[in-house]
Amino acid sequence: MSVYRLDPLADPRWPEFLARLRAASVFHTRGWAHALRRTYSYEPFVLTTTPPGRELQNGLPLCRIKSWLTGERLVSLPFADHCQPLFGQAADLYQILDEVCSPSKANARRYVELRPLSTAELPLGGQTPLLSGSEYRLHLLDLNPTLEELFHAFDKSSIQRGIRRGVRLALTYEEGASLALLQKFYALQVLTRRRHRLPPQPVQWFLNLLDVFPGEAKIRVLSQGDQPVASIFTFLYNGAMFYKYGCSDPRFNNLHGTTQLFWRTIQEAKEKGARVFDLGRSDLDNPGLIAFKSKWGAADRQLTYWRFPQPSQKRLPVLAKGGKAGRQILSHLPDPLLILLGRTLYKHAG
Repeated sequence: MSVYRLDPLADPRWPEFLARLRAASVFHTRGWAHALRRTYSYEPFVLTTTPPGRELQNGLPLCRIKSWLTGERLVSLPFADHCQPLFGQAADLYQILDEVCSPSKANARRYVELRPLSTAELPLGGQTPLLSGSEYRLHLLDLNPTLEELFHAFDKSSIQRGIRRGVRLALTYEEGASLALLQKFYALQVLTRRRHRLPPQPVQWFLNLLDVFPGEAKIRVLSQGDQPVASIFTFLYNGAMFYKYGCSDPRFNNLHGTTQLFWRTIQEAKEKGARVFDLGRSDLDNPGLIAFKSKWGAADRQLTYWRFPQPSQKRLPVLAKGGKAGRQILSHLPDPLLILLGRTLYKHAG
């Protein structure tokens, strides 16, 4: 059996294949690959055991990242919370992994990384050359219950109270994909990333996402008067609502802005027939975020990334956990320099 390569941006079989699969997420799509190439000049491709000209039966989407700073590697997929290999037969995936992890090819790159949502039906440990690597938490909220049932499952002292408070405050809510909303979102994003002592991703990344996901990508902003207090960036795709980015002004935490935005998003997801609300990946060293997501009644599961070979800990200091000196400096940089740093570094960090 041979391994074939296809271009997800040009081969019509790829979107047709995704349309048949319930497991396909927004991160598998042509749009995500297009935004990665536009913003960071990454090279997207898909590996499959299906010969050219035949209906696609499986696929592993990958991006080749070439960086003089962090080396060359293959990632499935950059900046995606998860990207399940789409295979009905585990043997087909194993054949592809044997190919990409072969010594002759592995020597040319630092590592290959997969970010599966689940390995229950496609076990990787012991079956492939891949080794378990970074671990995160992922929260998925089942949207099959009614809105009333969902609301009563929320934590009473924080989530339910925050939603009720929002109704009384009558804050201004806006949603869409306009440049004005992007500007409000990005100003809060810079503020939030500074608080976390990290540079923001370039504004072009978000602009490209809005452009390649018309009607599916949306910015939601909550304001008090003319002052934006919280914003989130979401996608609706294939029966799932995805929360990907969130930001807020800490001066207005008492308004529970993010809580209100989540509730509005859940209501819209239900209206449009979504089955699940994907609340996204959380770092293990962020227990506050994990606790907040758990209070929505969402299922909490482990998310493990797999790599071959196991890479060294060489990372960009200002983007790495524990890079205290560099991150301390970030908290004091003027906004233009912080934005410039993100625009310079993120293409090396996918």
